[in-house]
Amino acid sequence: MIIVGKTDIGKLRTENQDRFRICGIDDSTGIAVVCDGMGGTNGGGVASEIASNAVYERLCISYREGMEPRAVKSMLISAVTAANTLVYDRGSEDESCRGMGTTCVAALVHENSVSIASVGDSRAYILDSAGIRQITSDHTVVQYLKEHGMIDEEEAKHNSMKNVITRAVGVEPAVDVDYFELSAEKGSVILICTDGLTNYCADDFLYSKIYKSPPEKTAAELIEYANSCGGKDNITAVMIVI
Repeated sequence: MIIVGKTDIGKLRTENQDRFRICGIDDSTGIAVVCDGMGGTNGGGVASEIASNAVYERLCISYREGMEPRAVKSMLISAVTAANTLVYDRGSEDESCRGMGTTCVAALVHENSVSIASVGDSRAYILDSAGIRQITSDHTVVQYLKEHGMIDEEEAKHNSMKNVITRAVGVEPAVDVDYFELSAEKGSVILICTDGLTNYCADDFLYSKIYKSPPEKTAAELIEYANSCGGKDNITAVMIVI
């Protein structure tokens, strides 16, 4: 298993409010957490820092080899829920951080089993011999409109509210966490990234750049491409090669 990650401030932002944490527990097990902060001049970076560290540390402490699937699910959801409390409490106590929040995608990959918890519009994809598929669902206004048949796919690409999220870690006292579990074939790639990347990269482009390519080189190339297209946001890409 190979795990790599890279983040970049982009071309227009004055601060990188993205955070990621990665770890290979052993040769067949890896953990990755990606967060994209929001809220105020300093709040977004604070929120993503608190959340990424909290989730990562809880997963590292709690994971045990041979855990049952339901225990893995509980561990991931509990880690994100705990991060939500920490971010919310900090925002309540610190006026400069009031209203801050962050997206969060947390993944545990063990051999061919992939478990993911998600809040917000940062994404997880799986790339394999069958192509590329988005694992997570965006918690955005535009995704809601699409799901309810109010706009189509093409309209969604250009909608002015495509980056307005409907769910985030730390904004409310409680958070609803999505959970996904799937099996992956040998050689599959799990991509976890922020919208600073996906706003510029279509699925077929991501597949052509990532699948069966050296991950260390590819992460830098994806960020370079997003910056060449405008780099309007912070950009983060994490890849787990199974």
